[in-house]
Amino acid sequence: MKTPAHSSLLTTHSFKTMTINIPDTTKPRIVIVGMGFGGLTLARELARRDVQLVLFDKNNYHQFQPLFYQVATAGLEPSSISFPLRKSFQTCKNVYIRIAEVTKVSPQNNTLTTSLGELHYDHLVVAMGADTNYFGNQTFKNTSWPMKSVGEALALRNHLLENFEKALVAEDTDTRLGLLNIVVVGGGPTGVELSGTLAEMRAHVLPRDYPELDFTGMKVYLVESGAELLGPMSKEAQEKSKQYLEELGVTVLLNTKVTDYDGKSVVLSDGSKLRTDNFVWAAGVKANFIDGLVPPEGMARGGRLKVDRFNRVEGFQNVYALGDMAAMVEGETFPGGHPQLAQPALQQGKLLAKNLLRQFRGQPMQEFKYKDLGSMATVGRNLAVVDLPFWSFGGFFAWLTWMFVHLFSIVGVKNRLLIFINWFWNYVTYDQSLRLIIRAKPPRAEMPAEQKKAQEGQGSASPVAVGTVAAG
Repeated sequence: MKTPAHSSLLTTHSFKTMTINIPDTTKPRIVIVGMGFGGLTLARELARRDVQLVLFDKNNYHQFQPLFYQVATAGLEPSSISFPLRKSFQTCKNVYIRIAEVTKVSPQNNTLTTSLGELHYDHLVVAMGADTNYFGNQTFKNTSWPMKSVGEALALRNHLLENFEKALVAEDTDTRLGLLNIVVVGGGPTGVELSGTLAEMRAHVLPRDYPELDFTGMKVYLVESGAELLGPMSKEAQEKSKQYLEELGVTVLLNTKVTDYDGKSVVLSDGSKLRTDNFVWAAGVKANFIDGLVPPEGMARGGRLKVDRFNRVEGFQNVYALGDMAAMVEGETFPGGHPQLAQPALQQGKLLAKNLLRQFRGQPMQEFKYKDLGSMATVGRNLAVVDLPFWSFGGFFAWLTWMFVHLFSIVGVKNRLLIFINWFWNYVTYDQSLRLIIRAKPPRAEMPAEQKKAQEGQGSASPVAVGTVAAG
């Protein structure tokens, strides 16, 4: 790999990284920020090559985003859709993983600033994905429940279950219905899948968990500002998804915007109000921003970085963007960039790995060409819609297709097995056993000085005595 074409990179780094503790190297140092679909794919392709890989992420695991809604509705545990990063690279001596937040990039110096310190790079790849887009509305940001991470999905699950518990002791009908009703904003795949699952829980699960409550008055609303659900999908998929949701009892409101929420009522663009204490925002995404990386012509729509056909960020020679962060124009088919789905990120990650290796060997890089494998969304039990390049269909077969594709896209054999068992059990029994309210326990408070002094004066119990009391 040490060819004249790459000689400028094959010098020992003099930049010291005492805090991050990454050893100096004569190999090309490739830094990847974000371990989503694109970043993890790229890292796996390069893990056993003659390079030094440094991987940054705020979490020590990869998250399977398409199934966040099942965590939020107690269908799956968070561990089922998460995979430890270090397990993927246990035998790779050239891979260094650091759990940190990258806050700034200095392209002129080839350095990046993290919560652990600074690090020099030869090639930088940003694959930090996207976050919830509130379109500048601070009220919605403060009052709604998003679902763009495992943590947020788990928080939503806790919130919904806690409200069901509160409904048991509500003093009046208005309060009780507010605790039960759910408003989901956004008619994309997340909103459609979440609404359908909630409607099925209302019909089959919640009445058995809470026999004291009458769920016939509980409403599940799906609010979409556009004229159809699942905007990027085919007309057939849009119509069928709406039909399926309505058959499940979801109230679908199209051409309707949410204008306000006061914590008790959602205000719609026609002036009407929906009473709810459960306001879920799934209306849009925006690319995560990193300071120092702004193309000369500015950002693309949704805060995405403009990249060329090699995923290279415009204006920079050794900085690349993948997946949701990248806006790549590909002819007339994708004038504003590829859809923010898993497949573009996976395909871009694979090709970028090959292109970096080709560049190190002095060979020309290959342009990216997206291969559209189709899109799909599940609505409920035996109900889904699938758009393939040559065929669009819905119903039971589409549901099986959705399950097969998602099951085999999960990272890790154990995770696939756990998810299959959960899905099979849920299908047979119409039930899940994961409706747990798990709260984070705050750190133990410091003992007051007077109490500590008094305890020291009396003498403290021995570890054996304490253990005996606890056991008894």
